[in-house]
Amino acid sequence: MDITEELDERKVKILNAVIQTYLDTGEPVGSRTISKSSDLKLSSATIRNEMSDLEELGYIIQPHTSAGRIPSDKGYRFYVNHLLEEKDAEINEIKDLMILRTEKMEKVLKQVVKVLANNTQYASIISAPAISGNKVKFVQLSAVDEQHILSVVVMEGNLIKNKMIEIDEPLDAETLLKLNMLLNTNLNGLTVHDINLTLIARMKEEAGEFEPIIENVLNTIADTIGEDEKIEVYTSGATNIFKYPELADSEKASRFLTTFEEKESIIDLITEVQSEGDATGTGIQVYIGEESPIAGMRDCSVVTATYELGEGVKGTIGIIGPKRMDYKNVMSNLKNLKRQLDHTLKQQE
Repeated sequence: MDITEELDERKVKILNAVIQTYLDTGEPVGSRTISKSSDLKLSSATIRNEMSDLEELGYIIQPHTSAGRIPSDKGYRFYVNHLLEEKDAEINEIKDLMILRTEKMEKVLKQVVKVLANNTQYASIISAPAISGNKVKFVQLSAVDEQHILSVVVMEGNLIKNKMIEIDEPLDAETLLKLNMLLNTNLNGLTVHDINLTLIARMKEEAGEFEPIIENVLNTIADTIGEDEKIEVYTSGATNIFKYPELADSEKASRFLTTFEEKESIIDLITEVQSEGDATGTGIQVYIGEESPIAGMRDCSVVTATYELGEGVKGTIGIIGPKRMDYKNVMSNLKNLKRQLDHTLKQQE
């Protein structure tokens, strides 16, 4: 029988409450405990009747003569399947949303960088939002077959990392559930710097014989956070520099154009800008001549602003021109664009 046909919404909520309470306490669960601790707003008598039905259906059992119940294997299987369905749906929704947002974002950023170059008559750059200092959002372990489980790690900014883990023996539903709870209880909201040796040792001890699985997941998280995320950069207006005699001689122009076309140099600049932060509190950073972290831009001035989408996700806008650039106009353009990007891109979430 299909599970949705066998259990109505109220029974599902009560079963979930029984299982969650039992997982938290390890003690048989009574109707009064459920009525006090859950938000079901049902009387103890109603909950007791529903629990009797759930017992007849085989989802919970009464281990002693006491009034308390605990989940049966069938109950655990329902709980795990329901949990995995929710997480699978959430992961698929995140993936679809990220694809849609990426397509829209690329279009917006290409237009922005072109407008910026036209408005200022200088060269302009912009980086797509990237994740900085991400934290663990949640971890999901799912059984694939008797020899494999799938680890799905979701980071802030909705970066997803999958890893297939080989196991020696099949894991039952209760064990998989306990491992999921162990991982999420200890890791949610932590950065790689927060996951210290003491925490790792404690988690491995709690995992017992399943220590290799925990180690595999921790390695996946370290790899995910440690990876250098590819920074997408868009540029426009490189030839505008020929309008300024001090930058137009062949040697300086060649050096600038080479640097501008080599995206690695631009990425180095963006990384430098974001790591330094905003010392002035204005949202704007200015590098004049030799102050530039990029050798090929030391005949110029570089003015940058960082926009943020929250959860450590941020990007950088930059304008490059002669040292005698119109700083007032440039800063005004950057402040306006920073504000517009914050608003426009957040609307896409």
